[in-house]
Amino acid sequence: MVTPVEFLKGAGDGTRVVIRYALHDDPAGSATDALGYLSGTDATHCVVATVRGLTTIAFADVIAAKEVPPPPAPRPR
Repeated sequence: MVTPVEFLKGAGDGTRVVIRYALHDDPAGSATDALGYLSGTDATHCVVATVRGLTTIAFADVIAAKEVPPPPAPRPR
């Protein structure tokens, strides 16, 4: 079985992903998600291009990750 970090390291740039990662600045120890396109990885981090901009995530904080399908087409008005 492939771990979430192994998946991210093997996924190519431009792959649409969702990543659940830990928030260390929250005293409750909660987590959040980043949804977007993988924009790069190095030995310890990955970068995801989200609608809010680039999000850098440490691999040590990654809880889960997977590829997701493209967003649906806009609805006609």
